[in-house]
Amino acid sequence: MSYAVDIIDDVFGGIRPAARALGKPASTIQGWYEAGTIPQKHWQDIIDIARDEFDYHLSPDNFFPAEAPPISAHGYPFQQPHCLSINDYKRPDIDTLLNLGAHYLDLNVQKSPQNSVLAGKTLINLFFENSTRTEKSFELAGKRLGADVISMQVASSSVKKGETLLDTAATLNAMNPDLLVVRHSASGAPALLAQKVGCSVINAGDGMHEHPTQALLDALTLHQAFDGEIGGLRIAICGDITHSRVARSNVALLNMLGAELRLIGPPTLIPMDADRWGVEVFHDMESGLAGCDVVMMLRLQLERMRGAFVPSKREYFHYYGLDRAKLGFAKSGAMVMHPGPMNRGVEISSDVADDPNISLITQQVETGVAMRMAILHALSDAQDRRRGRIS
Repeated sequence: MSYAVDIIDDVFGGIRPAARALGKPASTIQGWYEAGTIPQKHWQDIIDIARDEFDYHLSPDNFFPAEAPPISAHGYPFQQPHCLSINDYKRPDIDTLLNLGAHYLDLNVQKSPQNSVLAGKTLINLFFENSTRTEKSFELAGKRLGADVISMQVASSSVKKGETLLDTAATLNAMNPDLLVVRHSASGAPALLAQKVGCSVINAGDGMHEHPTQALLDALTLHQAFDGEIGGLRIAICGDITHSRVARSNVALLNMLGAELRLIGPPTLIPMDADRWGVEVFHDMESGLAGCDVVMMLRLQLERMRGAFVPSKREYFHYYGLDRAKLGFAKSGAMVMHPGPMNRGVEISSDVADDPNISLITQQVETGVAMRMAILHALSDAQDRRRGRIS
């Protein structure tokens, strides 16, 4: 039995009594009950109320299960072989990943040595483009789950000596990895590798196509910040949409979760078919940010631009950079996100990015490790099920 069920039943006497005692909707408590986990930000309130009103003494240790519950305890049994595109997933897949991500977000605090669900498995990081957050978070996620992690240095590998992607796939296949994380400058490269290797492939960003794990960690960050209620949020994604794989994945995922999406940027940085993405398109910050609950800023991806898309960085910040004045156009209390790396003074001001009362940027980094732990665990579990190792 999970710790959430134990606390809700033993301390409060069930879901509805717990909802009354904690001042939460019954649907929220039901979500904790079904997921088996309680978000960490609620622990202290629960500890205080259990002590003061029920004379029941809890400690943070009561919020950690002795062992990780099976994937099925977090929702729909995960069956997908890869993580290549958000569009490959159905809503139950996403809900399972978010519930499992919340579970690992709690366990990340403890850094329990008992997290060994990937013991005996090999994870290879293959990054053809430079990365800090994504590569290191996958490396840390794999190690925290007990995997053997290999990060290949592409700059000094055979790829730089002229080896083709298919030759690389053959070499990797001979190493018999279980999980392969790929970032590549060409759209579709991870999908091609997935056809040629016998392991689960995770797209860590391919060209201007998608970055599904970034979208999932962004959704987990919002899930935590808004008590699981993403549906109905008005979210603005602002900046260089044309060159952003993060924007494409987030639009697909947040639409699936029921958010109302807006894209804001100059006409040169908005794709011509964006009006068919299920979003509203704006070319000025004032009207675009009106009533928004969340503002997600994107950097100018100058390395992907061929030609002049903006007159200058200074002028771009004047019209589209997020500062206090422009944030004032959004709903009072609106939260700010950024996938990183940030160009301060170009798409966002430092005083906005660094304000803990409005910025979720640090939380995005924290949830990144937890969400990638969830993805690795879910893919490994599905892999074992296909191979008949688990029922």
